[in-house]
Amino acid sequence: MKHIFQQGKNDTTFLLLHGTGGTETDLVPLAGMIDGSASVLGVRGNVSENGMPRFFRRLAEGVFDEEDLIHRTEELHHFLDDAAQEHGFDRQNVVAVGYSNGANIAASLLFHYENALKGAILFHPMVPRRGIELPDITGLPVFIGAGTNDPICKPEETEELADFLQKAGASVEVHWEHHGHQLTRNEIEKAAEWYNQIG
Repeated sequence: MKHIFQQGKNDTTFLLLHGTGGTETDLVPLAGMIDGSASVLGVRGNVSENGMPRFFRRLAEGVFDEEDLIHRTEELHHFLDDAAQEHGFDRQNVVAVGYSNGANIAASLLFHYENALKGAILFHPMVPRRGIELPDITGLPVFIGAGTNDPICKPEETEELADFLQKAGASVEVHWEHHGHQLTRNEIEKAAEWYNQIG
């Protein structure tokens, strides 16, 4: 997968996962706001939708191609194992930072793999899959940034995702902004506060 890696000063590596139409460098400034000492692994989605990079296909707005989602989640999981060897970072100390489509595939990693991530910061995610049993992710810290007026990811969807993750054992904090689907500076700052508390 096309990616960038920047070595940091501490043992944490941020896995940066962009929204639809983004690139592997989109969230680098955001990572610096959360923890400027962490290593950064920015990844570009392998799927193209009308020329815009994404991490998995969708059938319509808000309707995921579930088969492709499962395949692409596995692909990303294997990529992380390979990238850890290639770049020499601690595979057990990877925290995902994802926005929109990137947050969805990060959530999918949590839904499918027990030890995929050490934590996750999900901005405007949706529920990746329903009707499956999640792995045991007891104690895994998850921050969800959501918008009360988000037309793509409705508040009920945010609450449903938080519920799924909590029932699998995750420690979830949801932060609400009175905005839509856009990523605001305030929710990034709230994510940074949360991250420093769980440190």
